Amino acid sequence: MRVLVTGGAGYIGSVVVEHLVAEGHYAVAYDNLSRGHRAAVIPEATLVVGDLIEREKLVATIREHEIDAVVHMAADSQVGESVTNPHKYYTNNLGGGLSLLGAMIETGVKRLVFSSTCAVYGEPASLPITEDLPLAPVNPYGETKLAFERALRWYDAAYGLRYISLRYFNAAGATLRCGEDHTPESHLIPLVLRVAAGKMEYLNVYGEDYPTPDGACIRDYIHVLDLAAAHRLALLGADRGSRIYNLGYGAGYSVHEVVEMARQVTGRRIATEAAERRAGDPPVLIASADRAMSDLGWQPRLSELDSIIESAWRWHEAHPHGYGEEER
Repeated sequence: MRVLVTGGAGYIGSVVVEHLVAEGHYAVAYDNLSRGHRAAVIPEATLVVGDLIEREKLVATIREHEIDAVVHMAADSQVGESVTNPHKYYTNNLGGGLSLLGAMIETGVKRLVFSSTCAVYGEPASLPITEDLPLAPVNPYGETKLAFERALRWYDAAYGLRYISLRYFNAAGATLRCGEDHTPESHLIPLVLRVAAGKMEYLNVYGEDYPTPDGACIRDYIHVLDLAAAHRLALLGADRGSRIYNLGYGAGYSVHEVVEMARQVTGRRIATEAAERRAGDPPVLIASADRAMSDLGWQPRLSELDSIIESAWRWHEAHPHGYGEEER
């Protein structure tokens, strides 16, 4: 299969590209490099530098590379920033996505896998979270992802564009080649590892008064390689009809539990300091991925927290400056 991966130079996108190529597919990473890294795209794949709003460039790329299907991962994804700058999120996440759909319709590509998020559920009514729970985002990031999901339903009905929407829980971990390198960094595990590496003095724990056993937020962390495998399976299953799936492990860890596991994995001191809650952060997000396992045949293989943190630590030790040195 010949696959266009938007956001393919980003953290998860680069691993999806790496996995697709390893499984014998042809992958084109389409990325504006605002958050992604040229060095994250493996040499066996093709990188096209472009923005989703460049409709003509998208059309030309799809035609030139004879694309069969699209994995749409390009998006802004910082919850806090979305609360303070919602215009950016509606412009990029929704507007850019609709530009992509227009290019797909123009070129006759009718298979899409969408990188969605558990943020569409907001503060869930029950746990673990199933795909049938009410959708009530509590931040513009989740709202824009949900708006695009809703658009997909109408594009399917009108144009026959088949899609699989994958609602991620917290992506983490790394492959030997591809890891997490954001500026600024907002994700917990790489921040914890920066403290372990001596690049930060301490980790801010945003909220210690949540209704959880230790007062900190609880999240379901999923290894990025398991995410990549789910995307490949979704690509193969999209032509059987449009569906929505959660991707997680069904087990959650609090911020304090992640920090403690990182101390054990790295053997380093990791200091923390209490900070105020961040706007738009639900207390607990834990997935039920039974539907993905049943329908797609997805079988997570790297679900243990220590394995996730070990893979991320190994990558950070091998890349102390992230992708920076490789791109200079």
